[in-house]
Amino acid sequence: MNKSDLIRDVANRAGITLKDATDYFDAVIDAITENLKNGEKVQISGFGTFETKSKPAREGANPKTGEKTIFDGHIRIPKREIEGKSFYEKINALLGKLRAEILDRIRTETPN
Repeated sequence: MNKSDLIRDVANRAGITLKDATDYFDAVIDAITENLKNGEKVQISGFGTFETKSKPAREGANPKTGEKTIFDGHIRIPKREIEGKSFYEKINALLGKLRAEILDRIRTETPN
């Protein structure tokens, strides 16, 4: 499943337009990304934890030639194992929670 498939699935499950689902999805990704850029840990209960880890520059060697080189430092997001339920069950539970939240937002933002 890719991003487009996931957004289409969310739109169908929530009964909202594809544009709205895309906007909500992008907003979630933007919020996670912005918090990670600020060095904050993002923990979504029942789904997973995202945090950045700094990797300092290090000395290494080309395995084919043996030539010494310096590998630049970088920031990475380590993979986190999801405990308990299977990943599929976690995704379905998260989609259910997002659906409720999305519908609540739509109800409060739409004038009667």
